[in-house]
Amino acid sequence: MTTVELGEHGAAVSVPLPDGIGRALAASRIVEAAPDPYLPGAWRLRAGGKVGAVSVRVPGQDPVTLRIAPKVPVRRLFFLIGYAADPRVHRDGEVDVTEHDEVLPALAHGFERAVERALRQGVLQGYRPTEETSPVVRGRIREADQVKRHHGRAFPVEIAYDDYGTDIPENRLLKGAVERLLPLDRVPDDVRRRLRHHRGRLLDVQPLKRGVRDLPRWRAGRLNHRYQPALRLAETILRGSSVEHGAGGVSVDGYLIDTHKIFEDFVCVALREALARHGGRAALQARGVHLDEDRNVAMRPDLVWYGDDGGPRAVADAKYKAEKPEGFPDADLYQMLAYCTALGLPDGHLVYARGYEPSVAHQVRNAGIRIHQHALALDRPPGELLAEIAAIAHTMAGGTGDASVRRGPQAAREPRW
Repeated sequence: MTTVELGEHGAAVSVPLPDGIGRALAASRIVEAAPDPYLPGAWRLRAGGKVGAVSVRVPGQDPVTLRIAPKVPVRRLFFLIGYAADPRVHRDGEVDVTEHDEVLPALAHGFERAVERALRQGVLQGYRPTEETSPVVRGRIREADQVKRHHGRAFPVEIAYDDYGTDIPENRLLKGAVERLLPLDRVPDDVRRRLRHHRGRLLDVQPLKRGVRDLPRWRAGRLNHRYQPALRLAETILRGSSVEHGAGGVSVDGYLIDTHKIFEDFVCVALREALARHGGRAALQARGVHLDEDRNVAMRPDLVWYGDDGGPRAVADAKYKAEKPEGFPDADLYQMLAYCTALGLPDGHLVYARGYEPSVAHQVRNAGIRIHQHALALDRPPGELLAEIAAIAHTMAGGTGDASVRRGPQAAREPRW
């Protein structure tokens, strides 16, 4: 089996590939794939914002495994996932994933440990709304269904009741994530064995339907407190891209994680936690923000911080990567300008994973609005990274920031990772 190594957002790599494999990769859109115009029989591959591993199989040809490594160390990426899932992960200690240098094995290992802790005191039980046709009356009779299906007959009876057991949203999420991981090639054998054991403990739980995008909804509370870290990781796993593509005998399968979403979730949760000490409340993916007076053009800033009086005090958006080598994308500035205008705020904040630019700020002409562009170095230890987030929150709350006002052309900088 041939293995192709790519770096996230790295330069295009020219790789000798059978034509069928190259065409399968291009069709799957896992990476940017195109024939190399200068090297016959080679394809130019370039990864985007997803990391993980996939395998491509074409009848009569050796399979090819594509591994896409993140820019940041796997342990740091796992910290971002864990902190966004539950900020207490940082205080309670990280799962040891130093033995893994790939995303999927580390994620599977961390999830298995979280499930083990969740089920240590037994499988959680609860009430689940149930509707069924029954020979006896239990709960309440669904009168409309009874008349529609059994008009003129006393039995059977269409009933609805709350059933107490293990088939609840929390356990469905855990079982769904376990079953998503088990068939993947890159899951370590010892982790796979323990995941099978956990699946056996959830035997009475209904599996999730394949292809359904809406995950079971659950509400955090005292009863499911021990489940919550595992549930957040389960949602991350289930929302990842499980690649299953096949056409004309070609198969592409594997698992990828969207690093853009991981970074945005981490920044928003970390800012929310840091802003809590300043009072007010922070709304993630804020609703109710409109650009026009008639409220026809809706906008969804990543984070809006409201003061104790209920009015907006600050707005922030997280951006994983600067797309232009010469600096931050101008489109992000226009988007933030619209947010600030609609919310009536003098300052807006864009938070990037550090690439080509240091933190800067721009004073918008004739508008009285300043847009701050903050750059986070994700390769720093968790404590330092959270301290950077706290400094941004301090600036959002009205403190003095470190970013200098930039009015001239942006100077290109070497990327820092």
